[in-house]
Amino acid sequence: MTTSTPIDNSAVLWSATGADQADRPLLIIMHGYGSHEGDLFSLAPHLPLEPVIAALRAPLPVTDGWAWFPISEPGRPDPATVTAAVNAVLDWLDALPQQPPTIGLLGFSQGGAMALELLRAAPDRFSFAVNLSGFIATSPHFSDAELAEQPLPVFWGRGTADGVIPPSAIERTQAWLPGHSTLTERIYEGLPHSISQAELGDVVNFLRAQYIEVRAEPTA
Repeated sequence: MTTSTPIDNSAVLWSATGADQADRPLLIIMHGYGSHEGDLFSLAPHLPLEPVIAALRAPLPVTDGWAWFPISEPGRPDPATVTAAVNAVLDWLDALPQQPPTIGLLGFSQGGAMALELLRAAPDRFSFAVNLSGFIATSPHFSDAELAEQPLPVFWGRGTADGVIPPSAIERTQAWLPGHSTLTERIYEGLPHSISQAELGDVVNFLRAQYIEVRAEPTA
């Protein structure tokens, strides 16, 4: 059994604090292997203003940064380590002083895998996921049937020159996402394991569409 290492709450980067967080959607951002919470937080000025953004630091220290789970076999991590990371994020969410009205997920590489696995672990808690150069980490999952019946929006972007994520992980993700999400898939010619300006523009459009839907929902 793998024990969850808690999310370091003092390391979370917030786009808003205090009263500015009240009654606003939350967008959780998760970085890739060996990176840190400030990496993707640099995207915050380009993203829609509706959500409060929280950039989390992965719980496991590695040589040059932090990781959500160890790399044993590229693209196919030990499911127990993925579950431990997912539980750490869910525990962090549970401990927030106030729960946001909606929660979205955005991650790159390992963080993209985390976005998808969190959606699978607790589909009732999240509204959508943005998976940038990530992959489905484990299969099957107990909630897959629920997502097949009530799929949630997922954006999946990746480059044709990505030499980090193995083809087997991409194929597994290609097989899973269409039947378990309302998928927006974008493939960028010549893009390596990174985020391009064109992809960022597509992500912004996807996020705007999600928050337009939230605003359009009738209130009780």
